[in-house]
Amino acid sequence: MTQQIKAIRGMNDLLPTDSGQWQHIESVMRQILTGYGYQEIRMPVVEKTNLFARSIGAATDIIEKEMYTFPDRNDESLSLRPEMTAGCVRAGIEHGLLYNQEQRLWYMGPLFRYERPQKGRYRQFHQLGAEVFGLAGPDIDVELIMLTHRFWTALGISDKVTLELNSLGSAEARATYRNVLVDYFGANKDQLDEDSLRRLESNPLRILDSKNPSMQDLIEAAPKLIDNLDEESKSDFDQICQMLDKAGIGYKINPRLVRGLDYYNRTVFEWTTTELGSQGAICGGGRYDGLVEQLGGKPTPGIGFAIGMERLVSLVVLSDNPQETANLDCYVVRVGENSEIHALLLAEDLRNSCSELKIRTHCGTGNFKKQLKKADNSGATLALVLGAEEIDSGTVGIKFLRERREQINLTIDELKVQLPSLLKDSE
Repeated sequence: MTQQIKAIRGMNDLLPTDSGQWQHIESVMRQILTGYGYQEIRMPVVEKTNLFARSIGAATDIIEKEMYTFPDRNDESLSLRPEMTAGCVRAGIEHGLLYNQEQRLWYMGPLFRYERPQKGRYRQFHQLGAEVFGLAGPDIDVELIMLTHRFWTALGISDKVTLELNSLGSAEARATYRNVLVDYFGANKDQLDEDSLRRLESNPLRILDSKNPSMQDLIEAAPKLIDNLDEESKSDFDQICQMLDKAGIGYKINPRLVRGLDYYNRTVFEWTTTELGSQGAICGGGRYDGLVEQLGGKPTPGIGFAIGMERLVSLVVLSDNPQETANLDCYVVRVGENSEIHALLLAEDLRNSCSELKIRTHCGTGNFKKQLKKADNSGATLALVLGAEEIDSGTVGIKFLRERREQINLTIDELKVQLPSLLKDSE
């Protein structure tokens, strides 16, 4: 017996029973992004490895442990994308979209990280994100947060998420703070775990993000970045908080929020929830004013966010706001010789008259009774019946599957006119 091939661990199939929920959420978010004037951009899944090494930071867990990297036939190092901001910046520079321009872009797609699969954390996962270039803030910072807040409201989960804010300051202030952290944690090396010892010299800010319970008191007592900000960053952050207050968007300032990528500066934020266990961040983002220049472009301010779609879908379902997969409107049942082509043509004619109709035509074998059972199991509202008598008379039988009503017969022209109201009355 041939051995069954299964999906790679941490890379999951999205089945038809779940795809309706994803499509609903994606549709809501796409509509909101379009309403804010954002345009979609699509980038390759595979990029040159040095794109991520230069942007994310060589001392991050993503580069050191998590990227899927391989040589191609020309021995050039390529990687499956672990995040999408770097690819968006690369595309913007390459196609001349950024310099002296304002761009508001959004994207959606799969990403890849080699890590231990667990609930809410997978090796292939999906994100929806947005990036804004050419605006230095703080007004655009607030608009991005307001945009994400509108997502949660539209999806019925605004009471399940909390906005956390911090400022990382300027590159100079961050460098100074880095030295302060090295001194502080260096004096307490005996309390650091293996990961934190490794990060002490290369990326000490990431120690603040450690989830190790034995280190929480040490981290809580560490000097706060927000107390070491430059004056411009302080003023900028104060304005953001004031505008969010006026917008009625609640938040909490989290001085330990640093995000996991080296390119962030000034504003950083996360939307978190307590409904999903340890994987509580469903959206994260911030400002990265030096990244475009770092990747070879002209100096251009930037800010963006990314949403973990798997976690968002889970939260929507847990919040009793699931979207059921839309049922069929009609199932075409046909009986008798030469009924197959008549059924197919009827369905095409109805689709031409109303492109939004969801119609399935019975194909294959099966007597009338079995076809009706399939029609009922499909979830369709109506069964459209075509037998020899209907074909000869140019009519269609309409059988109501979701209510007790007598079957009626209509001509095809009458059916085109009356079908929307028949479906609405049967809801």
